Amino acid sequence: MAADAALVVLAGVHKWFGQLHVLKDVDLSIARGEVVVIIGPSGSGKSTLCRTINRLETIDEGTITIDGDPLPSAGRELAALRAEVGMVFQGLNLLAHLSILDNVILGPVKVLGRSRAAAETTARELLDRVGVGDQVDKLPAQLSGGQQQRVAIARALAMEPKLMLLDEPTSALDPEMIKEVVDVMVDLARRGMTMVVVTHEMGFARTAADRVVFMADGAIVEDGTPGEFFTEPRSERAKDFLASILRH
Repeated sequence: MAADAALVVLAGVHKWFGQLHVLKDVDLSIARGEVVVIIGPSGSGKSTLCRTINRLETIDEGTITIDGDPLPSAGRELAALRAEVGMVFQGLNLLAHLSILDNVILGPVKVLGRSRAAAETTARELLDRVGVGDQVDKLPAQLSGGQQQRVAIARALAMEPKLMLLDEPTSALDPEMIKEVVDVMVDLARRGMTMVVVTHEMGFARTAADRVVFMADGAIVEDGTPGEFFTEPRSERAKDFLASILRH
């Protein structure tokens, strides 16, 4: 992949938490419209890697660029970047005191300067798309976990992001709810959204990913197509990981 086609480029990225070296010399390029799924055992650095891309975690060495520009460190530039990078994390909860509709409208009105009428039209379209258009007047607590995550995806999309980061968006959900959220993620992938997805959902990785990145001990061990990774993993770490998943 040509570097100029890349939307996100991580080069020589290192991250420590105290003495713990959680990201080790990570190089990763993500093209526009590409769906990259990051998988690996617990503690391998997947979520930390995802969180560095919009500077929720800082890095200690290396560079990260989005659209050719280095990640800003603070201030308005960082706020502007975060407006362009949608986030759906397991713990990134909706605002409990606002209706579903108002949760989705808030960012476009406050950050993008949209009129409430325009933001509401877009929000209703997005909530319909993710299958919760009939829930707009409810509070988050009145929705199931799967519905809340779908609202969170709609909220991120309302900001018209150039990139979506999804960190374990289904990990706290039961199987039926997982399917609801994965279906929305698959639809996003088909529509050409650039996505970085940390997940344990191997079905999504197999069917919707353009590339699978396998991490272990803070490093990228394998990076290839789903067909390559799932049928012919090259490393013993990946073979052991896949065997452990297939056993469960």
